[in-house]
Amino acid sequence: MFLTSLLDRHAILGNVSVNSKRQGLQMVADIAARQLGLDSAEVHQALLEREKLGSTGVGLGVAVPHAALKGLDRMHGIFVRLETPVDYDSIDDMPVDLIFALLAPENAGTEHLRALAKVSRVLRQKDLREQLRKTDKPDALYALLTGIADSNAA
Repeated sequence: MFLTSLLDRHAILGNVSVNSKRQGLQMVADIAARQLGLDSAEVHQALLEREKLGSTGVGLGVAVPHAALKGLDRMHGIFVRLETPVDYDSIDDMPVDLIFALLAPENAGTEHLRALAKVSRVLRQKDLREQLRKTDKPDALYALLTGIADSNAA
């Protein structure tokens, strides 16, 4: 799976200013509403419900929030680089500044799990995280995310 199949270059924001995890998830929901025609409140609620099961802060300043939603026919990714890291209750207690959200159709099943694994694997790369933190330009962020994924695709 390539990140190019998950990520649209218009679903990327850099240098976003939020004060909390909740606001970060709202930003993701707002992008989903604008790009995918979903209801922002429903997306936000689905992401918050998933967080109640355990934080999606996977460590190293990265979060991979995800939810299954009605109205989607395939997986979609949304990437947000925060200007200032926020507390996210991450597994390593580090604040988060890189959010890669995954929105799946309700019946995605193993496709959802494969996408989560792929995104986690890509964002574990230290060099990539450092490069993502050095730019706030959506086109540059897209190139970094899809270039790394394409060269390491399984």
